[in-house]
Amino acid sequence: MTLNEAIASQPLWVQIWVNILFLGAFVLPLALLIWKPSRVAGLATVVASVLAGAGVYWLYGQLGYVRLLGLPHVVLWTPLLIWLWRLRAQPGMPVWPRRIILAVCTVIAISLVFDYVDAARYLLGERQPY
Repeated sequence: MTLNEAIASQPLWVQIWVNILFLGAFVLPLALLIWKPSRVAGLATVVASVLAGAGVYWLYGQLGYVRLLGLPHVVLWTPLLIWLWRLRAQPGMPVWPRRIILAVCTVIAISLVFDYVDAARYLLGERQPY
């Protein structure tokens, strides 16, 4: 079974969340490339998200559909979230990039809540596949 098939076997809310996550962490940051003050943020977010996605696929290949799959998000998105949040508040950042960064941070933060909980549960012994 592929990762996409495993996700498709999950409850509908999980499938919807994965689509929201894709839009918020991969697609929406591309809009940040429009404004010069937010270009690095857009590029960094897309790169971190692509690397996190690759890490999730790699872990799936190694371990299957387990709670540890969020670990690449934890490692890459935690510092990204802190940096984006600070960047959003800098003077000179135009209004629309601020709003987009806020939306991206919201999606990433929600994902990280799930990811931290799942990673902790895995480390505490819940290692069976979903």
